[in-house]
Amino acid sequence: MATIATIAGWIILALIVLIIIAKNIVIVPQAHAYIIERLGTYQGTWNTGLHVKIPLFERIVRKVTLKEQVVDFEPQPVITKDNVTMQIDTVVYFQITDPKLYTYGIENPMAAIENLTATTLRNIIGDLELDQTLTSRDIINTKMRAILDEATDPWGIKVGRVELKNIIPPTAIRESMEKQMKAERDRREAILTAEGEKQSKILVAEGEKESMVLRAEATRLAKIKEAEGEAEALLTVQKALADSIQMLNDAAPTDPIIRLKALEAFSKAADGKATKIIIPSEIQGLAGLAAGLKEVITSDQIQEDKKINR
Repeated sequence: MATIATIAGWIILALIVLIIIAKNIVIVPQAHAYIIERLGTYQGTWNTGLHVKIPLFERIVRKVTLKEQVVDFEPQPVITKDNVTMQIDTVVYFQITDPKLYTYGIENPMAAIENLTATTLRNIIGDLELDQTLTSRDIINTKMRAILDEATDPWGIKVGRVELKNIIPPTAIRESMEKQMKAERDRREAILTAEGEKQSKILVAEGEKESMVLRAEATRLAKIKEAEGEAEALLTVQKALADSIQMLNDAAPTDPIIRLKALEAFSKAADGKATKIIIPSEIQGLAGLAAGLKEVITSDQIQEDKKINR
C-alpha cells in the first residue's frame, strides 16, 4: 500500500511539474515583443519564437506590438492668428521601435502623444491665419510629424505620419465661406458665359468675313472668265474675218463675183425698214430688181444733184 501511495505521489508531482512547465512556455507571435522582469527588475525582451519563463521569479510585464499603429484623437480647439477658434482633429501613424523604452520611458504613451499633438497643433495654428490654415494642410502635417517624431524618440516611438482629418471653423465663418464660394462660382459662370458669347460672335463674324471674301472672289473669277470668253469670241470672229478675207484674196475674185456679193449685201439692206437705199451705180440694174417698192437712189444721181445745187 505504501508503495502504491508513493507511486501515486510521484505521478501527481510529475503532473504538477509538467503543468507548471507548460504554463511557463511562451510563444511570441510575429511582429510582437514581450518585456520580461525577474524579481521586479528588467530581465530582457523576448522576440518572435519559443521562450521558457522561470516560475515565480519572472513575469511578462508588457506585450508590445511592433506593427504600425494609427490613433484618431478627438477634435481639439485651436485659435488662429486672426483670432478665429476652430476644431481640428488629427490622425497619427506611429510604430514602436524600442519596446524597453516604450515600457519604461513614459507611463501612458497614448495620452502623452495626444497631449503633445494638441500642444504642437495649437503652436503651429497660432502662427497662421484662417485662410492659410485651410490651404496649408501639407505644411502643417510636415511640421507636426517632425516635432512629434523628435519628441517621442526617447519613448521608443517613431511617428511616421500626421494628418489633419477635419478642420471645422465656426458656423458664422462656414456660412460666410459658403457665400464667398457661391459668389466666386457665380463670377466664374458669368465669365465663362461672356467668354462663350464672345467666341460665338467672333466665330460668326469670321464666318461672314470668309463668306464675303469667297463671294467677292467668285464674282471676280466670274468676271475674269466672262471677259476671257468675250475676248476669245472677238478673237475668233476677227480670225474668221481675216481668214475669209485671206481666202477671198487667195481666190482672186472677178468683177461679176464682186457684183454678186454686192447684190447679196444689198438684198440684206433692202430687207430693212429704210425707205431710201443708196447703191453704187455698178449694180443699179440688179438693185432695181431687188429693191421692189422702195425708192432706189444711185450714186450717179447723187452726183448730178450736187452739180445742180451748185
